[in-house]
Amino acid sequence: MNLKEQVQQMDAMVAKGAIVDAVKTYFCDQAKTSDYGNTTTSGKDQMVAKMEGFVGSIAKVKEIKHHQTTIGENVSASEFTFNFDMQDGSEILWHEIIRREWNNDGKVINESYFKAN
Repeated sequence: MNLKEQVQQMDAMVAKGAIVDAVKTYFCDQAKTSDYGNTTTSGKDQMVAKMEGFVGSIAKVKEIKHHQTTIGENVSASEFTFNFDMQDGSEILWHEIIRREWNNDGKVINESYFKAN
């Protein structure tokens, strides 16, 4: 597995708005997630369902910007800005770091989200 290639491909999918497809492609079945709002998921299926619901509530993608990524040993951290108009009339503007732990098969086993300012 070439971690750099895996990370670049996943980040490219996210940057294009293919967030659900990125989860389906790169998460292992037992992957866990947590965010700064203390929301967690356990398992790929739960994360896919969460992301499908979220993406379905977006009215307009104003911007998804990938700033940079750093890669260590089986760990990556990607900085993104997400800006969405939602169907309920609200706006989401997130600037965050997505930290991923990868297994030896090139799949995400743990993903955590942190606010970036």
